[in-house]
Amino acid sequence: MSGALHLVAVVAEARRRNWSAARDRLRHHARPAARSVGEGNIMWTVFGPTNVALHEVSIEMEAGDASEALKMADDVDASDLPSMERSFTFNLEVARCHHLRREDAAVLLSLLELEDLAPEDLARTPLARKLMLTVIRRGRAAHARQAEKLAERVGVF
Repeated sequence: MSGALHLVAVVAEARRRNWSAARDRLRHHARPAARSVGEGNIMWTVFGPTNVALHEVSIEMEAGDASEALKMADDVDASDLPSMERSFTFNLEVARCHHLRREDAAVLLSLLELEDLAPEDLARTPLARKLMLTVIRRGRAAHARQAEKLAERVGVF
């Protein structure tokens, strides 16, 4: 539980934009705790090395370093997480990183993966809706058409 509480503190530090404190807490407290206990879902915390890695990606994204976040995300396999919500959030953050880099094709691919994972969440999540609409507006014609079809399938319009 102490490792999971460190992750809560990491999120709080990130919300205060104290990136160095968040990174330090991840490296020096949460990551060692996660390594010592392994993957798990004690008291529905989904705490373990994978969740710590997901938080590391989140911190870099929130800090504005989408390139570093995407590099880190490449090393994460979130497919075995016991929480669909956590997997969804991770994949949405990857889509946002691509959005920040104006990589509309990659945003679309991420959104299509999210549709497979949880179409109802895709339709109801404001960031996902924004990303769909952005691809429709600024994406190449083929990508915009696919994003429109996706938006229709999930009920955005």
